[in-house]
Amino acid sequence: MSTTPEFGSLRSDDDHWDIVSSVGYTALLVAGWRALHALSPQPLVRDDYAKMFIEASRDPYLAGVLANPGTSEDEMAFPRLYGVQTRFFDDFFVAAGAAGIRQAVIVAAGLDSRAYRLEWAQGTRVYEVDLPKVLEFKAHVLARHGAKPKAPRVEVAADLRTDWSRALEAAGFDVERPSAWSVEGVLPYLTDEAQNTLFTRISGLSAPGSRIAIGALGSRLDHEQLEALEKAHPGVNMSGDVDFSALTYEPQTDPAERLAAHGWVVEPVRNTLDLQAGYGMDPPDVDVKIDSFMRSQYITATR
Repeated sequence: MSTTPEFGSLRSDDDHWDIVSSVGYTALLVAGWRALHALSPQPLVRDDYAKMFIEASRDPYLAGVLANPGTSEDEMAFPRLYGVQTRFFDDFFVAAGAAGIRQAVIVAAGLDSRAYRLEWAQGTRVYEVDLPKVLEFKAHVLARHGAKPKAPRVEVAADLRTDWSRALEAAGFDVERPSAWSVEGVLPYLTDEAQNTLFTRISGLSAPGSRIAIGALGSRLDHEQLEALEKAHPGVNMSGDVDFSALTYEPQTDPAERLAAHGWVVEPVRNTLDLQAGYGMDPPDVDVKIDSFMRSQYITATR
């Protein structure tokens, strides 16, 4: 394991990445955890596309983990927690569709496969916003496997740190119609200023009745604490040599407060332990320890 540098010290305001570098690799890692969760006895969700991304990346670490998956509660902690997170956003989009919303925007889509997995309400269009290289990798892998989206899927190749709203509207997004937004796992990788700009743009694009879901397993990904956790629970981390603290920024403004300031009605905030309880799960001790320092937040709100 590498030592922990200052938050964001390896980042710059205009850095870019593909799926096997920098922030992009974290999407691949999370896909690996989703693939592992699908192998558990009673998965909350099954993302059968996740394994395809790992195989296509030819990443030796993740390929090795999938070839020899762990079985203990400790070894499956992160796959389990990301299974919980995936279920949260799946349920959000299903509920939005049931409420009549027919525009879905997946912000920083990464290797999200919901356009292919979920049973979308008829007439729904799914917009995926991310960097071009990330979207290209995903599209190539899924096309090679003959995968077909279950709703019209529109790629919006853009950097969230720029004015991506123009590209979204140019792709057909209608600002006059309610929309459902997911902001999954991305906030720790944005500066406080970039987060504020992101929420300002989303709010400006959201007609009355729009919904948003925000969530991340950790609002502060501290490498030293992950190392300490792995010493107490061998095999729990399963992140290779990824130093999340070098990729993330110290949180400053609570996202629920920021949403409220932009005119959203925010529902009670939950953490991963709350979600597990709602799914009829009894969180094991290792999950409680992880959340004690990663401070997960799962937020839903209506415009």
